[in-house]
Amino acid sequence: MKKNFFKNVLVTCGALGLMSTAALAAQPQQIGKHGDWTAYTLSEGGNKVCYMVSKPVSEQGKYTNRGDIFALITHRPSEKTSDVFSYITGYTYKKGSDATVTIDSKKYILFTQDDTAWTPDAEADAKLAKAIRSGSKMVVQGTSSRGTLTTDTYSLKGSGAAYKAISKECDVPVN
Repeated sequence: MKKNFFKNVLVTCGALGLMSTAALAAQPQQIGKHGDWTAYTLSEGGNKVCYMVSKPVSEQGKYTNRGDIFALITHRPSEKTSDVFSYITGYTYKKGSDATVTIDSKKYILFTQDDTAWTPDAEADAKLAKAIRSGSKMVVQGTSSRGTLTTDTYSLKGSGAAYKAISKECDVPVN
C-alpha cells in the first residue's frame, strides 16, 4: 500500500505539472473535445503523456475564494501507468481528510494532500476510470483546511469518447 501510495503521489504530481511544465516544454495539444471532456497529449522529457480533463458543471460550498477545479485521467506509457485519476480541488484539503467520488450511486474514497486527491492504488484507478466512462454523473465532495464542505458535480457526457482518444493516442488498450 505504501509503495503504491508514493507511486501514485509521484505520478499525479507529474500530472499536476502538466500545465506548468507544458508552458516550459511542449505545449499540450488538444486531440479532441468530447461532450464535457477534452483530450490532450504532450511530450514530457521525450515521453508521450495523454490525459483527459473536465471542469464541474456545478460547484457548491460556502467559500469566498477557490481556485480552478479539474478532474483528470492520465496515461503515461513510458512509466507503465494508465487510468491515473487525480482531482485538483482549488483549495487545500483538511489534513487527514478523505474526498469522495460518487458515480451513479457507487462511492469511491480518495486520499488527499494539499489541493489534490487520488485513489489509493492502480486497481482503484482502473475501476474509477471505467465508472467515469460508463456513468452519467459524477459528484466529488471534500473538506477544505478551513472546514468548508464542497460538492462539485460533473457531467460524464463524452468521457467514454475522450478516454478512447487518449488511449488510442498513447497506445493503451481500452478495457
